[in-house]
Amino acid sequence: MKSLFNLAGKVAVVTGGSRGIGAMIAQGLVENGVRTYITARRAEELQATADELSKLGECIAIPSNLADVEGLQGFANELKSREPKIDILVNNAGASWGASLDEFPENGWDKIMDLNVKSLFFLTQALLEPLRAAASQEDPSRVINIGSINGLSYAALQNYSYSASKAAVHHLTRQLAVDLAPDNVNVNAIAPGFFPSKMTAHLLDHEAEMAKAIPRRRLGTPEDAAGSAIYLCSRASAFVTGHVLVLDGGQDVAS
Repeated sequence: MKSLFNLAGKVAVVTGGSRGIGAMIAQGLVENGVRTYITARRAEELQATADELSKLGECIAIPSNLADVEGLQGFANELKSREPKIDILVNNAGASWGASLDEFPENGWDKIMDLNVKSLFFLTQALLEPLRAAASQEDPSRVINIGSINGLSYAALQNYSYSASKAAVHHLTRQLAVDLAPDNVNVNAIAPGFFPSKMTAHLLDHEAEMAKAIPRRRLGTPEDAAGSAIYLCSRASAFVTGHVLVLDGGQDVAS
């Protein structure tokens, strides 16, 4: 029982790992002895995050553009050339787009759906071989898809494609979980509420007001994000698959 949350010696991949929830999860994995690969489009920012996390453990940056199928496949091939086995894949890379219903553009729809849903699916597909190679019945490989509470209930931010994409991520998680269970690959999702990040920076002026709408009366922290991921990657959750872990301090329940 003492080793239920031990992740030492595992290999992980975190997309969108240069900032926000991706960087929070990557730090938690690195500090717990996981060799962690992070990727994002902006090479300089990505390397800066990897350099910072490398002070705590082993973190490797591989820049990529996962919104492009060619870039996605190139990233997967680079990973497989380095790691025959991958224990953990965190599909966090994503984007949002806000516009009024009357003015919401087609490119704002396609860009978000392609990155948040299509790329998530095809990267998982491309890494099935090393995920299966690392898996065992006692300790499955893990895929964690980052969804959102916006994909669970009404979102007042007029981010139509984002909300639809995250609902799709939740359902895709359930579908993949059943199909990959015989291969000893667990697939779960985390649906975060409000976590301060670059994507949400424009809302931080209203942080205190926003916290009042959350039953726990605070926003999410790096420890919350990392702790949830560590649980879903550890032996403690070996019999948990196909679920969406809502990480919002009770906001969705109270709404």
